Amino acid sequence: MSRAPVPSWFMPLSAHHLRASVAVSDISAAVAFYEGKLGLPALRSGPSATVVDGGRVYGSGGGPALNVFQSVTAGKTPATLATWYVDDIDQIVDELSSSGVEFIRYEQLTHDAKGITARAGGGRIAWFQDPDGNTFAVEADV
Repeated sequence: MSRAPVPSWFMPLSAHHLRASVAVSDISAAVAFYEGKLGLPALRSGPSATVVDGGRVYGSGGGPALNVFQSVTAGKTPATLATWYVDDIDQIVDELSSSGVEFIRYEQLTHDAKGITARAGGGRIAWFQDPDGNTFAVEADV
């Protein structure tokens, strides 16, 4: 497949850092989950639209990775919003489970006792949700 030439004024998004943003209905419950259960460090907090101190930027992988903000638009999506790529999925799932994270089991997939399933093309994956039903995953190549 051939590509059209890129104009000289074009600035590709691939040259810039990407951060996932997740709307939540209650920032206090989100803080308890993201900081308390997932152990993510809050790099900064600030307003979210009209909510004073209604947003957090969490670090992961050495930099800012996840923007969590309180919004009336918060809702549930069955789609995975973000995935953490880990070396030892069993250890991560065990640690998250011990902090109260519950892993999703999809009827159409086969899961082991921890909630981990084989990934298409190799590797393993497990899904969990935040208090608003936003879906995340942890995934490993082995």
